Amino acid sequence: MAEMNFGGVVENVVTSKEFSLEKAREVLKNETIAVIGYGIQGPGQSCNLRDNGFNVIVGQRQGKTFEKAKADGWVPGKTLFSIEEAVEKGTIICMLLSDAGQIDQWPKIKKYLTPGKTLYYSHGFAINWQDRTGVVPPKDIDVIMVAPKGSGTSLRTMFQEGRGLNCSYAVYQDASGKAKEKTLAMGIGIGSGYLFETTFQREATSDLTGERGSLMGAIEGLLEAQYNVLRRHGHTPSEAFNETVEELTQSLMPLFGAKGMDWMYANCSTTAQRGALDWAPRFREAITPVMEWLYLSVKTGEEAQISIDSNSKPDYREKLNAELKAMHDMEMWRAGETVRKLRPENENN
Repeated sequence: MAEMNFGGVVENVVTSKEFSLEKAREVLKNETIAVIGYGIQGPGQSCNLRDNGFNVIVGQRQGKTFEKAKADGWVPGKTLFSIEEAVEKGTIICMLLSDAGQIDQWPKIKKYLTPGKTLYYSHGFAINWQDRTGVVPPKDIDVIMVAPKGSGTSLRTMFQEGRGLNCSYAVYQDASGKAKEKTLAMGIGIGSGYLFETTFQREATSDLTGERGSLMGAIEGLLEAQYNVLRRHGHTPSEAFNETVEELTQSLMPLFGAKGMDWMYANCSTTAQRGALDWAPRFREAITPVMEWLYLSVKTGEEAQISIDSNSKPDYREKLNAELKAMHDMEMWRAGETVRKLRPENENN
């Protein structure tokens, strides 16, 4: 393992230098990797594994997603099967269905988890809150996780560009004595940049906190609040959007992402620096109680239960789409459509 310094704390990580692709192929040479679900993570992980030379099959229900798998080169009856067929044939079962889908399909899947098989996850939700999900694996199988820190689309795109997406990994149950080795091999196989160790509990808790916090929920709320204040005080939609979203995503975030917040500050005016340094503590103090509230809601399982209750309903997808459409129809995001069309790369479109 390599040692990396994260903000003054040294952690052990694994990269392809310590655990090569050739070693990963050797570890998994007798395994049939069954990727169950072809939604968010399924396409990226299965295609990367296939391109890296592993024995992969896909299990997916009939419908549009099944047709998408066919379009990606998976062949019905050879490498593309029903969920139950794939679980029966596979030795490493990759549970990449949605969290609600995993709960729904668990009774059908569990009976094929015979001794010696491996149950693989990319999210700790089902296992960490098993008192709510009912997902309790047999004791005679390995239960492991590799969780990409990004979407399956990003995982695939970066793989095709010759780059790796950072991932966390964990072993929940080691029946074979080789679970960690298989976990790392899977991580390298799906295209990880570096792998850092976690637990199912920590991954599930931090993931739900991040999604509801700075990655999605909090950032949406922050942007909408600033846009609405500017509009209420007479600023035009184009001005409010450009000062709230466009400059952030197109100018500042690339600087922040490349070299950090201090680098972004260094490339802004001294007026911007002074204002940011003055106001950052105020936002931090205002937001910290909300983040503590969010973390407690996640840790206690309340957020998991809300997700289970909502996404287990037959019409959950239609309701989610209706809420997303309502967000899309808000003035700020409609203004954003116009602004995006004016970007240089879109001028001829």
